[in-house]
Amino acid sequence: MKPSLQLRISQQLALTPQLQQSIKLLQLSTLELNTEIERMLLENPLLERDDVDNDPESWGHTAEQTSTAGETSGNGEEAPVAEAKDSERDSYEEGQMDWSSEGGSGSGSSSSRDDDDDTDFQEFRAAQTSLRDHLDSQVALIPLSDRDRELVRFMIEALDDDGYLSQPLEELLELLPAEAEVELEELQIALAHVQNLDPPGVGARSPGECLSLQLRSRPQDPVRDLAIAICNQHLELLASRDFVRLKRLLGCGDDSLREAHQLVCSLDPRPGSRFAALDARYIVPDVVVRKYRGHWTASLNGDAVPRLRINQLYAGILQQHRGSSASLSSQLQEARWMIKNVQQRFDTILRVSQAIVDRQRQFFDYGDVAMRPLTLREIAEQLDLHESTISRVTTQKYMATPRGILELKYFFGSHVSTDSGGACSATAIRALIRQLVAAEDRKKPLSDARIAELLGQQGIVVARRTIAKYREALNIPPVSQRKMI
Repeated sequence: MKPSLQLRISQQLALTPQLQQSIKLLQLSTLELNTEIERMLLENPLLERDDVDNDPESWGHTAEQTSTAGETSGNGEEAPVAEAKDSERDSYEEGQMDWSSEGGSGSGSSSSRDDDDDTDFQEFRAAQTSLRDHLDSQVALIPLSDRDRELVRFMIEALDDDGYLSQPLEELLELLPAEAEVELEELQIALAHVQNLDPPGVGARSPGECLSLQLRSRPQDPVRDLAIAICNQHLELLASRDFVRLKRLLGCGDDSLREAHQLVCSLDPRPGSRFAALDARYIVPDVVVRKYRGHWTASLNGDAVPRLRINQLYAGILQQHRGSSASLSSQLQEARWMIKNVQQRFDTILRVSQAIVDRQRQFFDYGDVAMRPLTLREIAEQLDLHESTISRVTTQKYMATPRGILELKYFFGSHVSTDSGGACSATAIRALIRQLVAAEDRKKPLSDARIAELLGQQGIVVARRTIAKYREALNIPPVSQRKMI
C-alpha cells in the first residue's frame, strides 16, 4: 500500500447561492418571506424598502404582463418589485370584500361591520379578562373566612381553560402542604363554592356535570328535570341519538324528549372558553382573482408584495471607490440577487395562479360542484416547470376569490371515474355529499350506501367506504347521529 494520485471525470449538480436562495424564497409563505426580508434588511445596508410611491401607474402587473414585469433601467436595482396598481388596489378595497380565512366570504359592507360593533367589543372585553380574574372578583364578594377563601382560590387555579377541574380532589389535596392540615371535605366545600360562580357550569369534573350545573341554575320544570336526568345518567345515549332506548329508560314521550334534547343542545359544554385570549390569525392573499370582461384573471396583491431597491447612497460610494471594499461589493451582489429572486418568486406564483384559474374556470362560476380534477403535473407541463416547483408554489400561498380565500393546493385533488368515461374531482364529490345531507329528511337521514346510490344515478361511481371517508373529512356525523326524533 502506498499513496497515489488518480484522475477521475464525473458530473454532479451544483446549486449556486443565487439558485439556492431562489428555491428557498419560493417555498416560504408570505409571513416567512417578510421575516426573511427583514433579516436581510438588517444585515445588508445596500438593501432597503422602496416605500416612496413615485409612479403609481407603473405599479404591478397581471398574469398577462409578467413578461414585462421587473424590467429596469441601468443595472435594475432601482425598480420596485412586483407592485400592484393603485386602481386595482382601490377596486379591491372599495369592493368591500371581507374574505375570511376559513374559505368563505363575509358580508364585507361597512354597514354590517357597524352592526357587529357591539359583538366585537364584547369579544375584545372578554379577551382582556381571564377566567381566573373573573372568578376571583366574585370570590372577593362572598363572605368567607380567610382560610376558605384561599382554598376556593386554590381550586380556581386548578381549573383548565374550559373551566373544568381535570384533577381529582385527592391529587389536589396532596399538593397542599401538610402543615395546612386541609381535609378532603374542605376541598369539596371549596369546589361547591366555585360551582356556584358565574359562568354556570364552571368547576365541573365531566361534561355531564357541567351541563347539569347549568340546568340547575334554571327555573325548575319537568323538561329541566328530564334534561338533568339525561345529563347525569344517559348523556352517551343522547350523543349517539339512541332515542328509542332513552324513551324506554326515562319513561317519557317524544315531545318531552324532544324539548329536553333542545334544552341540552342550548347549553355551553365549555363555559370557560369565552374568557380565553383571542388568537386571531389573518391571511394576506398573494393573488386576487376577479372577473374582467367575462374572463377570470389573476393579479398580484400589492399588499403582499414587498417593494425593494438598492440604497443609492451606498451604491454611489461603492462606485466611486470601486474595488476598495470587497464586503460591500459582496453585499451589493446579494442585494441584487434578493431583488431579482423576490421578483421571480411572485412572477412564478402569478403564472401558476393564472394557469389554475384557466383550468378551474367552472369552479369560479358555479362553486365546488364544478371543480375539475387537476394534478401538479398538468400545470408543470403547461408552464414548462418542474413538478416540485409547482408543489413549492402552491404550498402556503393563498388566492382571494369571490368564494373566499383559498390555498392554491385547494384546486388540486384526486378524481373518480364516471359512467361516461370522464372524471369527477374529489372536491366536487364532497360538495355533492354536503348538498345531499343538507337536503335530507332529518327523520330518515341518508346512509352512506344510499348516498353512493344517489351519486351513481348521476353517473359518479363511488364506493360506500369512499363516501364514509369524504363524509368524515367534512365533519358530517354518521346517519345514527343525524337522526332526529
